[in-house]
Amino acid sequence: MSIRAAHNGSWVCQPNERYRSRGIFFGDNPFSFGNTVFLAQISVSSLLTCLLQCLLTPIGESSFFSQMLVGLALGPSFNGGNSPLLEVVFPYKSFYVSETFAFFGCMIFMFLMGVKMDLTLITKSGTKAMVIGVLVFLFPLLINYLLSVYLKSTIDMDGNLKDSLTAIGAFQSSSSFYVIACVLEDLNLLNSNIGRLALSSSMISGTLSWISIVICFTLRQTSLEQQDALPWMAVCVACMIILVIYILRPIMFWIVEQTNISGRPIKESYVFLMFIMMLFCSLFSEFVGQHFLLGPMILGLAVPDGPPLGSALVDKLESFVSSIMLPCYFVISGARINLSKLDMKSIWIVQLLAFGSLMGKLIGATLPSLYCKMPLVDSLTLGLIMSTQGISDILFLQQGLLLQMLDVNAYSVMVLAMMVMTGATSPIVKMLYNPSNKYRCNRRRRTIEHTSPNGELRVLLCIHHQDNTPSIINLLEVSNPTIKSPICFYLIHLIQLTGRASPLLIHHHPSRRSSKRCNLSDQIINAFQLFQQMSYDKVIMNAFTSVAPFATMHDDVCMLALEKRVSMVIVPFHKRRTMNVYEGSVNAIRAVNKNILSKAPCSVGILIDPMILPTTANTVPIMNRVELYKVGLIFVGGSDDREALAYATRMVEHPMVTLTVVRLIHPKGTTHQPADQEHDFEMLNEFKLIMSSSEIKHCFYEEVTASDCVGLIGVMRKMESNYDLILVGRRHDGDSELFVGLNEWHEYPELGFIGDMLATIDSPSDATVLVIQQQTIVGDHELLEDFRCLMDESFPTEVVKPLNSSNSCTKNLSLLDSLYH
Repeated sequence: MSIRAAHNGSWVCQPNERYRSRGIFFGDNPFSFGNTVFLAQISVSSLLTCLLQCLLTPIGESSFFSQMLVGLALGPSFNGGNSPLLEVVFPYKSFYVSETFAFFGCMIFMFLMGVKMDLTLITKSGTKAMVIGVLVFLFPLLINYLLSVYLKSTIDMDGNLKDSLTAIGAFQSSSSFYVIACVLEDLNLLNSNIGRLALSSSMISGTLSWISIVICFTLRQTSLEQQDALPWMAVCVACMIILVIYILRPIMFWIVEQTNISGRPIKESYVFLMFIMMLFCSLFSEFVGQHFLLGPMILGLAVPDGPPLGSALVDKLESFVSSIMLPCYFVISGARINLSKLDMKSIWIVQLLAFGSLMGKLIGATLPSLYCKMPLVDSLTLGLIMSTQGISDILFLQQGLLLQMLDVNAYSVMVLAMMVMTGATSPIVKMLYNPSNKYRCNRRRRTIEHTSPNGELRVLLCIHHQDNTPSIINLLEVSNPTIKSPICFYLIHLIQLTGRASPLLIHHHPSRRSSKRCNLSDQIINAFQLFQQMSYDKVIMNAFTSVAPFATMHDDVCMLALEKRVSMVIVPFHKRRTMNVYEGSVNAIRAVNKNILSKAPCSVGILIDPMILPTTANTVPIMNRVELYKVGLIFVGGSDDREALAYATRMVEHPMVTLTVVRLIHPKGTTHQPADQEHDFEMLNEFKLIMSSSEIKHCFYEEVTASDCVGLIGVMRKMESNYDLILVGRRHDGDSELFVGLNEWHEYPELGFIGDMLATIDSPSDATVLVIQQQTIVGDHELLEDFRCLMDESFPTEVVKPLNSSNSCTKNLSLLDSLYH
């Protein structure tokens, strides 16, 4: 059997033997059999890639750089092809099997790439994104074409390099939407200001690049064979597109419909059917003379994104492809590269074209951004992001190598140039751009304490699941919205990004139609709309849905809080209690809450839901209660406690609310005194003045002496069984005698000392707990930058209408009751 070695173009003849070893106990050498060698190659490549990525990710390197570096290290470039260990693990005879497995992984990867892409993003892109995308495509081509013409006429070079110089410049100028999306995900910038603009622009530039490259490949293919094959090839490609759109895509919608009807996860038979479609499209594209990866890419674009089909395919395949298959592919790609055989003149010529492409993309992205009055640092960051390249560009280079548009040396230098440029730009972007700088706190206070008690209160409510709805609606009602002092709340439903590459921030506008993508939010939005209608213009609601990765989900929350100028963000605690036992522990949601606490441009409240019991009193709507709703506040001192007191003061005028403020005071002779004790006294005196008003009937103030943490715990245990809602501050002085020793039991630092004790597993309370953190001021010298509207035309925003017609209002009364009970 003849096997072609991938790295030197020669042919190696090997006997047709068994591929499976019987084992070392029978005297077999495992590395003499193809199956064992293949498994060893997968293990080595995957392990080295994971280790290197763990080391390079903290400095901002992308996964492509780590994978490609491992491929080079295992190839002939670093060891000269004479390493005994690599000769055992990566012998010439194994490349036939390894290459087949690697390209099968690339086929699935291109299919998943199409699944994650959303072509409607092109139509939703604003003028700025459209201009940037077109210029990022045109400027590098123009600069590299002029450079190639100049270099051909002035510098003596190798004949093969000279003939392929124009093609090299064109390949260096290409860009890919998915590569940029992966870089943004690695840098946690997907749903940042720059990230959304980069995604929209890269969709334009990437589409133009891919269309032009496919056309060039088709022309090259026909020039190598028959000149009259071009029309037939174009007809066949058109037939494949028609087949996918009008036959395969309806089958996918039928799968989605059947899955939605059953209400169960997608069947394995449907996933197997998608595999058959992918293999058929790959075979068809190869049959008509195109690259075998084109068919799976087109099929992936036709898959309905999101759940249940798109997200299921991504969940089942992405981890295996990215962790197992792609590292093997990069090893095969690295085996084609031998940097020791390259001359410096060729390297500098190709690197010059790579630098020209980089400058073209920088100019194409920076000039329009500066014209739109973006900051210089943000404009440069956008240009650097748009100049990154990755695995899609490597696949194009390999196809160009196959079609003799490039030689092996040019391919090697271009891969090296891509690694250098991408490896350099990613850490620079991480160093230059921090999205949290847009909403860092300054001397402009956005807190309830500094909001007029008789003015409008703006809050941002975060929802992860519809089970969070009853407690939050109760909290809004307890907050005493009135016509003179209304509450304007912004509801944002946070959904994890699955089955697509680009995040979404959807504004549910009443005048627009609903989207199938947001039916998960409809029930939640309808319950809050019903509460709005029952409040008679005392509350104003605006609903949003954020579809984003958990790592960057807080960016949407913080930017929306800054844009809408809210005084407080309220997020649900990541764990819920049922029958004294926590359920649904989600570490990712906890990380989102921590990010919001550290970066929000306003105050933050963490709402801990009560036990879910059919007879729990505080899950009954306030307007339907007969007994008073009891609210308690533990006041120790500090900015967070003052914020909690300011929030509680808005509740005292509610006719169905009774408020009790319990202030913990130190015994006489205590040396420890709070740093801002004067502010605490002023706030308490204002509260006592309000309490003395004749209009306030259900408001009480108590002072309790506590000398240590035992006394504090006694006060908390007494309060948690007597109140429906308990307000506490998050941050307190850890050096105080009240909190000495509590550090050892601090399970949830994001709740603070008191909140953590109230949320413990052994707590018998069924009270709702709201832990409040006041906006943190970093310094008068740091001014907050003016934030532009998040719904700018540059950001693709889908406007959706929830079910809020008059007929649905009556139908949703039972929905609201079911949410409460």
